[in-house]
Amino acid sequence: MSKPASVPISTPSKTFNQTLGVKVTAWLPPAPVQQAALTNNLSGQYCQLKLLKTHHSRSLHESFANTPESHWTYLPYGPLVTENDYLTWTERLSENNQLDCFAYAICAANREGAEKVLGVTAYSRILPEYGSIEIGHLSFSDKMKQTRIATECIFLMIEAAFLLGYRRVEWKCNVLNDASKQAAKRFGFTHEGTWRNAQVLKGRNRDTAWFSIIDEDWDKLLPAYELWLDAKNFDKNGLQRSSLSTLTRAALA
Repeated sequence: MSKPASVPISTPSKTFNQTLGVKVTAWLPPAPVQQAALTNNLSGQYCQLKLLKTHHSRSLHESFANTPESHWTYLPYGPLVTENDYLTWTERLSENNQLDCFAYAICAANREGAEKVLGVTAYSRILPEYGSIEIGHLSFSDKMKQTRIATECIFLMIEAAFLLGYRRVEWKCNVLNDASKQAAKRFGFTHEGTWRNAQVLKGRNRDTAWFSIIDEDWDKLLPAYELWLDAKNFDKNGLQRSSLSTLTRAALA
Protein backbone atom coordinates (compact mmCIF):
# COMPACT_ATOMS: atom_id res chain seq x y z
CA MET A 1 0.00 0.00 0.00
CA SER A 2 1.50 3.32 -1.02
CA LYS A 3 0.89 6.62 0.68
CA PRO A 4 -1.34 9.05 -1.28
CA ALA A 5 0.37 12.07 -2.78
CA SER A 6 1.07 14.73 -0.20
CA VAL A 7 -0.74 18.05 -0.37
CA PRO A 8 1.44 20.73 -2.01
CA ILE A 9 2.36 23.64 0.25
CA SER A 10 1.07 26.97 -0.95
CA THR A 11 0.18 30.29 0.58
CA PRO A 12 -3.38 31.29 1.48
CA SER A 13 -5.15 33.29 -1.22
CA LYS A 14 -7.79 35.99 -1.09
CA THR A 15 -11.12 36.52 -2.75
CA PHE A 16 -13.67 39.25 -2.01
CA ASN A 17 -10.92 40.59 0.27
CA GLN A 18 -11.30 37.49 2.47
CA THR A 19 -8.40 35.14 3.23
CA LEU A 20 -8.95 31.52 2.16
CA GLY A 21 -7.27 28.37 3.41
CA VAL A 22 -4.49 26.64 1.50
CA LYS A 23 -5.88 25.02 -1.67
CA VAL A 24 -5.94 21.22 -1.46
CA THR A 25 -5.37 19.74 -4.90
CA ALA A 26 -3.57 16.42 -4.48
CA TRP A 27 -5.88 14.74 -1.98
CA LEU A 28 -8.99 12.63 -2.42
CA PRO A 29 -11.13 11.19 0.41
CA PRO A 30 -10.39 7.51 1.15
CA ALA A 31 -12.41 5.40 -1.26
CA PRO A 32 -14.74 2.58 -0.11
CA VAL A 33 -12.06 0.00 -0.93
CA GLN A 34 -9.68 1.87 1.38
CA GLN A 35 -12.36 2.09 4.05
CA ALA A 36 -12.79 -1.68 3.83
CA ALA A 37 -9.12 -2.02 4.75
CA LEU A 38 -10.06 -0.89 8.28
CA THR A 39 -11.34 -4.43 8.85
CA ASN A 40 -7.87 -5.87 8.15
CA ASN A 41 -5.59 -7.11 10.91
CA LEU A 42 -2.51 -4.98 11.59
CA SER A 43 0.73 -6.79 12.39
CA GLY A 44 4.01 -5.55 13.86
CA GLN A 45 7.09 -6.93 15.57
CA TYR A 46 5.50 -7.09 19.00
CA CYS A 47 1.74 -7.17 18.52
CA GLN A 48 -1.18 -7.85 16.22
CA LEU A 49 -4.44 -5.92 16.07
CA LYS A 50 -7.34 -8.19 15.18
CA LEU A 51 -10.90 -7.07 14.53
CA LEU A 52 -12.64 -7.49 17.89
CA LYS A 53 -14.98 -10.48 18.22
CA THR A 54 -17.03 -11.80 21.11
CA HIS A 55 -14.73 -14.83 21.46
CA HIS A 56 -12.01 -12.44 22.65
CA SER A 57 -13.97 -11.77 25.84
CA ARG A 58 -12.56 -14.72 27.79
CA SER A 59 -8.94 -13.76 27.14
CA LEU A 60 -9.69 -10.13 27.98
CA HIS A 61 -11.26 -11.22 31.26
CA GLU A 62 -8.10 -13.17 32.11
CA SER A 63 -5.76 -10.31 31.16
CA PHE A 64 -7.73 -7.73 33.14
CA ALA A 65 -8.05 -9.92 36.25
CA ASN A 66 -7.21 -7.93 39.39
CA THR A 67 -7.36 -4.65 37.46
CA PRO A 68 -8.01 -1.86 39.99
CA GLU A 69 -11.35 -0.10 39.76
CA SER A 70 -9.50 3.17 39.08
CA HIS A 71 -8.68 1.83 35.60
CA TRP A 72 -12.29 2.49 34.56
CA THR A 73 -12.71 5.97 36.04
CA TYR A 74 -12.49 7.93 32.79
CA LEU A 75 -13.96 5.28 30.48
CA PRO A 76 -17.67 5.40 29.53
CA TYR A 77 -18.14 1.80 30.74
CA GLY A 78 -16.95 -0.32 33.61
CA PRO A 79 -15.76 -1.36 36.02
CA LEU A 80 -15.90 -4.79 34.40
CA VAL A 81 -15.56 -7.78 36.72
CA THR A 82 -17.12 -10.99 35.45
CA GLU A 83 -16.53 -12.82 32.20
CA ASN A 84 -20.09 -11.92 31.24
CA ASP A 85 -19.21 -8.23 31.72
CA TYR A 86 -16.43 -8.66 29.14
CA LEU A 87 -18.75 -10.57 26.81
CA THR A 88 -21.26 -7.71 26.93
CA TRP A 89 -18.45 -5.20 26.34
CA THR A 90 -17.06 -7.02 23.29
CA GLU A 91 -20.57 -7.56 21.93
CA ARG A 92 -21.25 -3.84 22.15
CA LEU A 93 -17.98 -2.83 20.51
CA SER A 94 -17.92 -5.54 17.85
CA GLU A 95 -21.51 -4.77 16.84
CA ASN A 96 -20.31 -1.23 16.16
CA ASN A 97 -17.74 -2.45 13.62
CA GLN A 98 -19.07 -0.34 10.78
CA LEU A 99 -18.23 2.86 8.95
CA ASP A 100 -18.01 5.01 12.09
CA CYS A 101 -16.19 2.61 14.45
CA PHE A 102 -13.84 -0.36 14.13
CA ALA A 103 -12.67 -2.02 17.36
CA TYR A 104 -9.62 -4.29 17.65
CA ALA A 105 -8.27 -6.84 20.08
CA ILE A 106 -4.63 -6.14 20.90
CA CYS A 107 -2.76 -9.44 20.83
CA ALA A 108 0.86 -10.21 21.61
CA ALA A 109 2.82 -11.37 18.58
CA ASN A 110 3.26 -15.06 19.18
CA ARG A 111 5.18 -17.53 17.05
CA GLU A 112 2.99 -20.36 18.30
CA GLY A 113 -0.06 -18.49 17.04
CA ALA A 114 -1.84 -18.54 20.40
CA GLU A 115 -4.23 -15.61 20.72
CA LYS A 116 -3.71 -13.77 24.01
CA VAL A 117 -5.68 -10.53 24.11
CA LEU A 118 -4.05 -7.82 26.23
CA GLY A 119 -6.29 -4.84 25.49
CA VAL A 120 -8.69 -3.07 23.17
CA THR A 121 -8.41 -0.11 20.82
CA ALA A 122 -10.57 1.31 18.04
CA TYR A 123 -10.87 3.72 15.19
CA SER A 124 -13.86 5.96 15.85
CA ARG A 125 -15.36 9.24 14.62
CA ILE A 126 -14.36 8.13 11.12
CA LEU A 127 -14.96 10.96 8.63
CA PRO A 128 -13.41 9.95 5.28
CA GLU A 129 -14.98 12.92 3.50
CA TYR A 130 -12.90 15.21 5.72
CA GLY A 131 -9.87 12.93 5.96
CA SER A 132 -10.23 12.70 9.75
CA ILE A 133 -10.18 9.64 12.02
CA GLU A 134 -9.88 9.12 15.79
CA ILE A 135 -8.07 6.53 17.90
CA GLY A 136 -10.30 5.78 20.87
CA HIS A 137 -11.74 3.15 23.22
CA LEU A 138 -8.20 2.53 24.46
CA SER A 139 -8.09 0.06 27.32
CA PHE A 140 -4.70 -1.49 28.12
CA SER A 141 -4.34 -4.25 30.70
CA ASP A 142 -1.46 -4.02 33.15
CA LYS A 143 0.27 -6.72 31.08
CA MET A 144 0.79 -4.31 28.20
CA LYS A 145 1.14 -0.93 29.90
CA GLN A 146 4.56 0.68 29.42
CA THR A 147 5.62 -2.05 26.97
CA ARG A 148 6.70 -2.01 23.35
CA ILE A 149 3.30 -3.54 22.53
CA ALA A 150 1.48 -0.44 23.81
CA THR A 151 3.58 1.89 21.67
CA GLU A 152 3.59 -0.29 18.56
CA CYS A 153 -0.19 -0.61 18.76
CA ILE A 154 -0.57 3.17 18.44
CA PHE A 155 2.13 3.31 15.77
CA LEU A 156 0.36 0.70 13.63
CA MET A 157 -2.95 2.56 13.83
CA ILE A 158 -1.51 5.97 13.00
CA GLU A 159 0.58 4.66 10.11
CA ALA A 160 -2.32 2.68 8.65
CA ALA A 161 -4.62 5.72 8.81
CA PHE A 162 -2.22 7.94 6.87
CA LEU A 163 -1.50 5.19 4.33
CA LEU A 164 -5.25 4.91 3.70
CA GLY A 165 -5.36 8.61 2.83
CA TYR A 166 -6.46 10.28 6.06
CA ARG A 167 -4.98 13.72 6.75
CA ARG A 168 -5.66 13.89 10.47
CA VAL A 169 -5.61 11.40 13.37
CA GLU A 170 -7.32 12.53 16.57
CA TRP A 171 -6.93 11.65 20.24
CA LYS A 172 -9.47 12.77 22.83
CA CYS A 173 -9.72 12.27 26.58
CA ASN A 174 -11.28 13.62 29.73
CA VAL A 175 -9.39 16.80 30.58
CA LEU A 176 -8.90 15.38 34.10
CA ASN A 177 -7.22 12.23 32.76
CA ASP A 178 -3.59 13.26 33.20
CA ALA A 179 -2.24 9.82 32.18
CA SER A 180 -4.02 9.95 28.81
CA LYS A 181 -2.89 13.53 28.16
CA GLN A 182 0.72 12.60 28.91
CA ALA A 183 0.44 9.55 26.62
CA ALA A 184 -0.89 11.72 23.78
CA LYS A 185 2.07 14.07 24.09
CA ARG A 186 4.51 11.15 24.25
CA PHE A 187 3.05 9.77 21.03
CA GLY A 188 3.56 13.13 19.31
CA PHE A 189 -0.02 14.42 19.34
CA THR A 190 -0.45 18.19 19.54
CA HIS A 191 -2.92 19.61 22.07
CA GLU A 192 -5.53 21.72 20.31
CA GLY A 193 -7.80 22.82 23.13
CA THR A 194 -10.67 21.79 25.37
CA TRP A 195 -14.36 21.32 24.64
CA ARG A 196 -16.20 22.38 27.79
CA ASN A 197 -19.29 20.46 28.92
CA ALA A 198 -18.70 18.06 26.04
CA GLN A 199 -20.48 15.08 27.61
CA VAL A 200 -22.18 13.70 30.70
CA LEU A 201 -20.65 10.32 31.56
CA LYS A 202 -21.51 8.24 34.60
CA GLY A 203 -23.53 11.17 35.88
CA ARG A 204 -20.59 13.59 35.80
CA ASN A 205 -19.53 16.42 33.52
CA ARG A 206 -16.73 15.72 31.06
CA ASP A 207 -14.64 18.46 29.50
CA THR A 208 -12.77 16.89 26.58
CA ALA A 209 -9.15 17.62 25.64
CA TRP A 210 -8.48 17.38 21.89
CA PHE A 211 -5.16 16.30 20.34
CA SER A 212 -4.15 15.54 16.77
CA ILE A 213 -1.39 14.42 14.44
CA ILE A 214 -1.72 15.68 10.87
CA ASP A 215 -0.03 14.25 7.80
CA GLU A 216 2.84 16.73 7.75
CA ASP A 217 3.53 15.92 11.44
CA TRP A 218 3.62 12.22 10.66
CA ASP A 219 6.29 12.68 8.02
CA LYS A 220 8.51 13.93 10.87
CA LEU A 221 7.30 11.53 13.57
CA LEU A 222 7.54 8.28 11.59
CA PRO A 223 11.37 8.04 11.83
CA ALA A 224 11.16 8.72 15.58
CA TYR A 225 8.79 5.77 16.05
CA GLU A 226 10.93 3.51 13.87
CA LEU A 227 14.01 4.43 15.88
CA TRP A 228 12.26 3.82 19.21
CA LEU A 229 10.78 0.46 18.13
CA ASP A 230 14.10 -0.81 16.75
CA ALA A 231 15.48 -3.64 18.89
CA LYS A 232 18.77 -1.73 19.10
CA ASN A 233 17.01 0.91 21.20
CA PHE A 234 16.74 -1.58 24.07
CA ASP A 235 19.50 -3.02 26.22
CA LYS A 236 19.79 -6.68 27.25
CA ASN A 237 17.39 -6.02 30.13
CA GLY A 238 14.79 -4.53 27.80
CA LEU A 239 15.33 -0.97 29.02
CA GLN A 240 15.03 1.81 26.42
CA ARG A 241 18.10 3.78 25.44
CA SER A 242 16.14 6.74 24.02
CA SER A 243 12.63 7.64 25.20
CA LEU A 244 9.86 8.11 22.68
CA SER A 245 8.86 11.43 24.23
CA THR A 246 12.39 12.75 23.64
CA LEU A 247 12.36 11.52 20.04
CA THR A 248 8.90 12.87 19.18
CA ARG A 249 9.62 16.24 20.81
CA ALA A 250 12.81 16.59 18.77
CA ALA A 251 11.00 15.54 15.58
CA LEU A 252 8.39 18.27 15.95
CA ALA A 253 10.73 20.99 17.21
